[in-house]
Amino acid sequence: MKIGELAEHYELELEPLYDSNEAKALFSIAAEKVLALSSGKLIMQKNIDISFINLQKLLSILNDLQIGKPIQHILEEAHFYGSIFSVNEHVLIPRPETEELVDWIISVCSAQFSVNSFNKQSEVSILDIGTGSGCIPITIKKHLPKAEVSALDVSVHAIAVAKQNAEQLGVKIKFIEADILTFKCEEKFDVIVSNPPYIRDLEKADMHNNVLIYEPHLALFVRDENPLIFYKAIADFAIKNLKPNGQLYFEINEYLGNETVEMLVAKGFIDIELRQDMQGKDRMVRAG
Repeated sequence: MKIGELAEHYELELEPLYDSNEAKALFSIAAEKVLALSSGKLIMQKNIDISFINLQKLLSILNDLQIGKPIQHILEEAHFYGSIFSVNEHVLIPRPETEELVDWIISVCSAQFSVNSFNKQSEVSILDIGTGSGCIPITIKKHLPKAEVSALDVSVHAIAVAKQNAEQLGVKIKFIEADILTFKCEEKFDVIVSNPPYIRDLEKADMHNNVLIYEPHLALFVRDENPLIFYKAIADFAIKNLKPNGQLYFEINEYLGNETVEMLVAKGFIDIELRQDMQGKDRMVRAG
């Protein structure tokens, strides 16, 4: 079978689950992994025959895609902010909106801690709460190499994945296994960041099955009656554990931006900024 023929086969077989553009993108990702060809080269070489071994690999990936398994779990890797992270069923697949949050933090910290008398990057301490794959703290550490970065998660399995990613990407992170709802420590931080569970049960009906079935519910969902439970706990922790002029960053539920801001105001935070992602959705908050 030729590359172009298999691309068409992917699109046809995935039609019940994905639209045409999504199916093409999935084939491109699978083919890049198996055939080591970029999307541009795939088009130029669409009439090239695929070897039997590689064809079987690509058909196997297609079979998994047809039952709704995410391509990142099939390949056991996900791209995030220019790096490749190992992922499995114990961690959330890193998403583009989280890249925007990380970029915000890196930009602010680079400006505040890398000039003149504030050249104290080695003293910058950052804590990520609910780290999952470790994509947030590891990426921050890669771009702020002198910063002291810690990462907390309640799941021992998630921490194992994050540790693997830190080792693979050559950064040193302090990992903490703990539940933020009960965790206490004396350490102070310049930055606390979190992408905690925030999807309400009532929103499940609108979600794709590949998320509902294959991604960890522990990292996704909260009860409808208390959707900000983790935000409140992290805000309380930040009140005690942020250094003077420290900053708290959240990725948030797009439907709960105002509620999140109101909660932070009620707890005494100032300089609160609600920011939209590239799709125009309320997705990030910073507070001091």
